Amino acid sequence: MKKLLRRIKILLQRIFTRFAPNSQQPSPSPLINSNSRPRSLETSIPSVSPRWESGLVLVCSQCTNEQSGSTASEDLENWLKSRLKFEGLWGDFRVVSTSCLGVCPRIGVTVVLVSNGSYGNSPCLIVNPRSDRELLYSYIKQNKD
Repeated sequence: MKKLLRRIKILLQRIFTRFAPNSQQPSPSPLINSNSRPRSLETSIPSVSPRWESGLVLVCSQCTNEQSGSTASEDLENWLKSRLKFEGLWGDFRVVSTSCLGVCPRIGVTVVLVSNGSYGNSPCLIVNPRSDRELLYSYIKQNKD
């Protein structure tokens, strides 16, 4: 048992040494194979094709927590989900609640629409969760591929 614990300790030390940020030892990259050629991320990290190819709608759940404990962001998220399902677009889009997005408007909820065609330029919208619902939904539908 002592030998096993010693071996585990040695293995853990090697692992920590190899992946330490200030390590002076050159460590072999996990993305380099025995032929010293970099492997592509596709072969080392599994990927999937999501059903929501047209877009991902991120609704900040913290915006209304700061504003009198309201559940307006949750109501907006549920409304969007049901509307997308009713229109038959639920598979194309996905509505997800997120933690703070760092925008923190005084009034409204932060919503970000991420789509395949946005290429890092995802619009960040400040939405009144009650009066801007239809406008937001129209905007989401316009971004369908």
